[in-house]
Amino acid sequence: MDTERVWAYRVDEPHGSHGWRPHGGPSHRWRGRVTTESRSEDAKYVAALVVTDLVTEWKVNGISEQHVRVIVWAGEEGTGPEDAVFTLEIQPGVDGK
Repeated sequence: MDTERVWAYRVDEPHGSHGWRPHGGPSHRWRGRVTTESRSEDAKYVAALVVTDLVTEWKVNGISEQHVRVIVWAGEEGTGPEDAVFTLEIQPGVDGK
């Protein structure tokens, strides 16, 4: 049984009154595709992979938290969260903890 699926993802960051923009400026590191081989490896799984890489980079670079959202689409990248399969938003703690 063929269970391979292709997912597109993008990490966005807030851009003031303009809404959102791709995270990291012109870097394509936080935009790409992931191929999964099991039904349990769904859009949430792909978002978890991306978040794990983000948090690792933040720790290596001494960055504690950033406000970002990870958007995952089945197949090709869409426009935004409105046509995504899954969206996860990470917000820095407002209480300082």
